[in-house]
Amino acid sequence: MSAISIGIGGMVGGGIFAVLGLSVQYAKGGTPLAFLFGGIIALITSYSYAKLSVRYPSEGGTVEFLNQAFGKGLFSGALNILLWLSYIVMLSLYASAFSSYGAVFLPEDGTNMWKHILVTAVVLLFTVLNISSSKLVGKSEEWIVLFKVIILFVFIGAGFWTIDWHSMEPAEWSNPFRMIAGAMIIFLAYEGFELIANTAGDVKNAARNLPRAYYAAVGFVILLYIAISMVTVGNLSFAAIAEAEDYALAMAAKPFLGAFGFTLIAIAAVLSTASAINATLYGAARVSYVIAKDGELPAFLERNVWRRPIQGLLITTGLTIVFANSFDLSSISTMGSAGFLILFAAVNGANLKLRLQTKSQYWIPLTGILLCCIALVVLLLHAWLEAPEQLWIVAVMVGLSFLIEWMFRKQRQP
Repeated sequence: MSAISIGIGGMVGGGIFAVLGLSVQYAKGGTPLAFLFGGIIALITSYSYAKLSVRYPSEGGTVEFLNQAFGKGLFSGALNILLWLSYIVMLSLYASAFSSYGAVFLPEDGTNMWKHILVTAVVLLFTVLNISSSKLVGKSEEWIVLFKVIILFVFIGAGFWTIDWHSMEPAEWSNPFRMIAGAMIIFLAYEGFELIANTAGDVKNAARNLPRAYYAAVGFVILLYIAISMVTVGNLSFAAIAEAEDYALAMAAKPFLGAFGFTLIAIAAVLSTASAINATLYGAARVSYVIAKDGELPAFLERNVWRRPIQGLLITTGLTIVFANSFDLSSISTMGSAGFLILFAAVNGANLKLRLQTKSQYWIPLTGILLCCIALVVLLLHAWLEAPEQLWIVAVMVGLSFLIEWMFRKQRQP
């Protein structure tokens, strides 16, 4: 249950609350289908993660899988650094969303100041929690996930009765390209399931429980997102969703729950983004440690402090606080989604290459590779048409990953 909670906590985070409105603007009445498409990619990829986690259990998760398949070279090293950078991007987005919703409950005077305080406080809080105990991380995640899911169920249960089904008829759908683009803009809402891989060494009877954790977490979140998007599109006009943008879910609750509904969803957003920070920090700390241990980052990241290797966690925390306090990261969701689509394609490729060792069907990871690549092309093409500067952001993130790895390897050469 702790593994499932970490997976759900990583998925139902800032993405669904911060950028749902943007997805609706592109997919319109086809938004539930857009979420289904993104969920199918996540579910197929979770097959590769489940097989690889059972065969190669490691607290490094994705890092270990890439190294096993492609060796500890420039390619796998750069992808592993890309994973770490993507975690920092997502943590910054979650912290930013947390501060935006959290500021709703504080005095309007000095809102910007409160946002900066909340960003810093929430990241530091969960850093301390992660340093204290990994078991405590799992237990706290179970309670946070339970509370936020209950609130979202209230939103779905109350709003389902007032849905205007005409808003989801095929005539209200966008064209297929914009629908897929809408799905990929918010693909980051699904990325958190891979955090389950980081718990593989702590899960009892892993061969049985790890696949169940992956499929249960992803399947549950697919149904949850589809239901949330149906209630949102069915209770709020497209124009109102576009106007609300970053708080579309909260606005969608007003027609059937009034001001109380707005507050309720704001509470759910605070809990969701907090749990996403919690779960992502848990995975990011172990990713940086394993990358360093494998010789792909400086060795000081694997040294023990207070009997635990926490330097990577502290560096991740510091970078997250700097980015979240310095930039508006809602527009950077393309970078996060693109990063994880590249990584998920690589993990599917790793499972395809290691299919004999993992006892996998070849066509499932192959399908995962193709879907990830199609989705990435659509996302980048959409960015080129709508916001060309986002292509540079993605290029810099990927290029920086290879540059850091190349420079580190060159420095290590005698």
